[in-house]
Amino acid sequence: MLKINKYAAIDIGSNAIRLLIASVIEKEGFEPQFKKTSLVRVPIRLGADVFLGGSISGSNINRMRDAMMAFSLLMKNHNVVSYRACATSAMREADNGKEVAKLLFVETNVKIHIIDGNDEAAIIASTDLKELIQDDKVFLYVDVGGGSTEFTLFANGKLVLSRSFKLGTVRIINDMVKESIWDEVKKWIIRVTAGYSKVEVIGSGGNINSIYKYSQMKIGKPLSYFFMANFYEKVKELTYHERIFELQMNPDRADVIVPATRIYLSAMKWSKAKNIYVPKIGLADGIVKSLYNERKAKKLEVK
Repeated sequence: MLKINKYAAIDIGSNAIRLLIASVIEKEGFEPQFKKTSLVRVPIRLGADVFLGGSISGSNINRMRDAMMAFSLLMKNHNVVSYRACATSAMREADNGKEVAKLLFVETNVKIHIIDGNDEAAIIASTDLKELIQDDKVFLYVDVGGGSTEFTLFANGKLVLSRSFKLGTVRIINDMVKESIWDEVKKWIIRVTAGYSKVEVIGSGGNINSIYKYSQMKIGKPLSYFFMANFYEKVKELTYHERIFELQMNPDRADVIVPATRIYLSAMKWSKAKNIYVPKIGLADGIVKSLYNERKAKKLEVK
């Protein structure tokens, strides 16, 4: 007999807002299976508001309200048993971030948790990432967002160190990242990976997923440094409209793909990694896993 429940995660990022609905399938004696049932992405670029103006604009508050109401109805129709909405860099830095979260809760009944970079890295680390992180290997996990990039070093199957930098794609395209930030990231990566003879990179985020799709690489196979370098040179040479038409990218992906590729490529270069793995696991997946574990633990509590 199978036990099937649906969980939902809302990821409120700097470049887009996503709703992931996942089915958790349980069978006694076996590990639970997590299956993505629905993924809805709304291109509300909060980072453009916050990083340039300091706060979320009225028009984007209205768009967020509409998105949360739609997400709420979708979760209801899917009979979701538990959900969590997490906001990252943009809402964290917005002058009116907490105020907007309260307003949206009153109007849509969706409670938004504003989390920091360390929380974000910890949530992602709770995913099935451990299946990829083997005991005898060293990985630098790179999660590129619109407002920040989280770097996490794994060695001997364990998390060694994690750090969040304000190195995000939306910041970069708006000329808000100084060379000193790049230098800081470079020094940090070189320092934390210096003691290891071989490091591989794991990439997450919509941009690396888009690159992986373009590569037509077989699922599970990594992308090489050589491929990433060639891809970077190609997208740099194409105009914004050429990326949309020739590479069939979404309009809100076509501008951030260049800085995102630079971040991944730089991380590979500074850690001396020859490959980057793309497991297509991110914050939303971590939220779902956390919700399932919390619900399971609650049922096991002695009353």
